[in-house]
Amino acid sequence: SGEQHFPGNGVNSSVRSWPDALRRGGIDREILGILNLHDRVDTVAEDAARESWQSFTNSLTAPKPLRLRVGLIGKYAALRDAYASIEKSVEHCSAMLGCETELAWIEADDVDDANAAARFADVDAVIVPGGFGLRGVEGKVASVRHCRESGLPYLGICLGFQAAVIEFARNVMGLEGANSSEFDPNCPYPVIGQLPEQKRIEQLGGSMRLGGQDVALSPGTLAHWLYEGRTSIRQRFRHRYEVEPEFVERIEKAGMIFSGRHPAHPIMQMLELPQPVAGAGSGGSEGSAGPKITHPYFVGAQFHPELVSRPLRPEPLLMGLIAAAIRRKKPDTDLGRWVRTAPTTRSRNGASGVASVC
Repeated sequence: SGEQHFPGNGVNSSVRSWPDALRRGGIDREILGILNLHDRVDTVAEDAARESWQSFTNSLTAPKPLRLRVGLIGKYAALRDAYASIEKSVEHCSAMLGCETELAWIEADDVDDANAAARFADVDAVIVPGGFGLRGVEGKVASVRHCRESGLPYLGICLGFQAAVIEFARNVMGLEGANSSEFDPNCPYPVIGQLPEQKRIEQLGGSMRLGGQDVALSPGTLAHWLYEGRTSIRQRFRHRYEVEPEFVERIEKAGMIFSGRHPAHPIMQMLELPQPVAGAGSGGSEGSAGPKITHPYFVGAQFHPELVSRPLRPEPLLMGLIAAAIRRKKPDTDLGRWVRTAPTTRSRNGASGVASVC
């Protein structure tokens, strides 16, 4: 048969609206006819999938009275495509939660302890993403400190996970000069060091821990709740440094929880600070001898959650961050399942503590 033309009536500027517009023009029926596949179509499943997608595309263009700003503290902030996956995953979460979210692109080099409060005065949450090399690291550590002490929702990804450990060691545990051996091989407290399998490799290329890896989640933690009670998840990694195992117990005694670990080896893969009991404060800088450090949403992941986020299945760590930002800005917002009333802390023997909200 000859050429077929299908109108794109009603298509807005988003490429995501094209599938439904082409369906309305009859392209799906035409293709099924050409391939003689009409009898293989599950119309109920197709209708359900189409409705889910249409709901997502509608949510992108629907008016949203609640607007958020999420600070992205990067060393490549001038090249925004470097963080395209994070940008899209934030969009997925915002559509699901009914808010408009703008990323505030902040160069890590421009942040220090003295100006962090001013830099983050107009943001509702902070993401510190991955990266390599020394440049910008101290700005990321300063960003972590401000978030921890002020209660600003925080998600650290890869290097952002490691920066959270460095900041905690320095400013909570009092380990002056704590660092990663990547940045200071001679530091007195190398709380971040090379993975054992990396220490014998001199060349950087092709030497990282890459791809899909299992993460065992500790019951009773925020991570366990975010992933709906699952005890194991699979995530994508790209790193060659880890939390030094010899420091893990000391760090946990000071109040940080490693809520995700390698199922067979002492590799820490997620961290969090306990959430406060409802009505209690958060923040603080005391170690194990002082008041317990809590935070509304302080999470780090050695893996890259943004790489597995999808429009109809937003990644839980990012959903938790955006939900916490909404809760901070407008506490009475109905967040559905993203309000936590499950246990948030655990003792050294694994017992759960009392809960608060996300």
